[in-house]
Amino acid sequence: MRLALLLCFFSFIWLADCAPPTCYSRVLGLSKEIIGLLGKLHNYHRTKTCVEILPKMFLDVQNSCINTKLRDFLYVMENLPTQYCRERPGIVLLKQKVTNLYRIINRICYRDLVYFTDDCEAIETGQSTPHYREDRLQMLVEEKR
Repeated sequence: MRLALLLCFFSFIWLADCAPPTCYSRVLGLSKEIIGLLGKLHNYHRTKTCVEILPKMFLDVQNSCINTKLRDFLYVMENLPTQYCRERPGIVLLKQKVTNLYRIINRICYRDLVYFTDDCEAIETGQSTPHYREDRLQMLVEEKR
């Protein structure tokens, strides 16, 4: 009897952990996978010359510029200069993941994601510049006086 109760208890714990991913969690997880794969491709000697052509990208799913950056990135990936680069398994996988992320953001999670910034430079450089609203800027100016 105790064994059955214990088994039942652990099965409930396992089922509680099986919640379906939300749009945000799926986009966040996929963007982390892309960044990790991109880092591996930059370090691998056979793909290093291929990924040097790709634009720098720091994925921030809360930046509204991510859509245009992913679209531009996909354009460059589809038009890599050599057939060798286009056929590398790592490059093909990266292209698939970026395509999936772009489709998820633009079709499946179209109205579910909330963008907190529109700093397009931050996606290219990784450095976010703070943008203050006028009232916050006014308070900062008054504090300096």
